[in-house]
Order: sequence, then structure tokens, then C-alpha cells
Amino acid sequence: MYYVTKRIEISGSHHLELPYESKCTRSHGHNWIITVHCRAAELNEQGMVTDFTHIKESLISRLDHQDFNTILPFNPTAENIARWVLEQIPNCFRVDVQESEGNTASYEI
Repeated sequence: MYYVTKRIEISGSHHLELPYESKCTRSHGHNWIITVHCRAAELNEQGMVTDFTHIKESLISRLDHQDFNTILPFNPTAENIARWVLEQIPNCFRVDVQESEGNTASYEI
């Protein structure tokens, strides 16, 4: 099995829809660190699991300097973002989304 990992930093804002009082219900931003883990039993024609540049371009073009509430069809928690990212990247099996130091959510299949 072959494995690759790509770490990307993006800037983006969001607010959370919560049924309780929280400062996170107000719009705020983060410098998000998204780590994408991919695997494949066999390499593609170019000798790769997936191209690092394709991972970066896919996420940067959609998320960087965006208001996640306006572009994503769900409550943009770190957990939901991790699942969404995984679904966007071929051969991806795990995504870690760090919204701030000490706060990371992961999704894995």
C-alpha cells in the first residue's frame, strides 16, 4: 500500500449554528490547517497515489479566504469540513482539520 500526506493552510471564516450560547455563533476566522491522507494499492500512470498539486488546488480554489457558511451546504464545524474534504479528494481515507492550536477534528473511512 502506498500513502501520501498533504498539509495545507488556508484562511477562512465561519460561524456555527448551535442551540446554546457560544462565542462560536458569531462570525470569526481561522488559519485552518488541513491534512489530507491518501492511499492506493497501485500507483497511477504517473507513478503517484494522487498529485499533491491537485489536492492543494482543489482545496485552495474552493475554501481559501471564503466564508464557509456561504459556500458549504452544512453547519461548518471542523468535523463536517473534514468529512467534506475527504469526499472531494480521490484515494483520500483520512482528513485532519485544525481550526486553532489544540483543536483538531478528524474524519476517516
